[in-house]
Amino acid sequence: MPLLVLGSIALDTVKTPFEEHAEILGGAASYAAVSASFFTTPHLVGIVGDDFPKEHLAFFEKCRIDLTGLQVVPGKTFRWSGEYLGDMNNRETHSTELNVFEHFSPTLPEAYQKADVVLLGNIAPDLQLHVLDQLEAPRFVVADTMNLWINIARPRLMELLRRIDMLLLNDSEAREITEETNLIKAGRRLREMGPAYVAIKKGEHGCLLFGEKTFFSCPAFPLENIHDPTGAGDAFAGALAGYLARHFGSQEISGNAEERAIDFKHLSRAVVYGSVMASFSVEAFSIDRLRTVTPETIKERFELFQRLSIF
Repeated sequence: MPLLVLGSIALDTVKTPFEEHAEILGGAASYAAVSASFFTTPHLVGIVGDDFPKEHLAFFEKCRIDLTGLQVVPGKTFRWSGEYLGDMNNRETHSTELNVFEHFSPTLPEAYQKADVVLLGNIAPDLQLHVLDQLEAPRFVVADTMNLWINIARPRLMELLRRIDMLLLNDSEAREITEETNLIKAGRRLREMGPAYVAIKKGEHGCLLFGEKTFFSCPAFPLENIHDPTGAGDAFAGALAGYLARHFGSQEISGNAEERAIDFKHLSRAVVYGSVMASFSVEAFSIDRLRTVTPETIKERFELFQRLSIF
């Protein structure tokens, strides 16, 4: 089953304590769509300028990403520049140039309006709601957010939370929006704001998934070498949503109506796949590690993840 992915597509300049790379493929939607493509067919909604390298478009097509909803317009593509410090848990933004993304307001292609599973990437709540308003009857909507929107667009973010099924955010953002220091309390408080499910990402410490009266603690996959953490959360989100889309599709083919609904068991498995894909993402700059991932290597790491997580 196709997955609608909305978000930014960018050219990033990233510096770590070890390397620096300029004008590399980035953006939330790029990481999410490529990660999701291992599970389903992503329908990408985004915008780039006419300076966007053709080889990146060719790579998206190679990943079977549907580009009908991608706008290529005159002007410069969104650019971001940042630097990771110390152990790479902290990041400084050097520059953000919205360029053609500044006035992005997409009209969804007719086929996209029928999407069942939707991933609203980390962009302004106004834009997330604008796309959500164009959807006919989505079965499961996942939305990502960040502290910027909590600070400058909280009323619209709260409106969004009442209309989605699952919220993704990191631990500091969960504490900020709920004013709870304890993440268990924060997760439960976020569910009270609207979404049935909440996933709080904790970087190298894994992820907490909250549902009704229960939660699942997923560790991060242990890695010795981390080259570039940029986009890890988006790769996580893409794999999670992509797995859910694959689940819906496979169950529809089987005709098993009782299994079509998303439950906590499916979401827990989706979170593990998200963690697996995020672990691949950080092993190289940009999307480069995801270029070499195969279904076989995903399966191997998923099974290893299970063995490492169970006594």
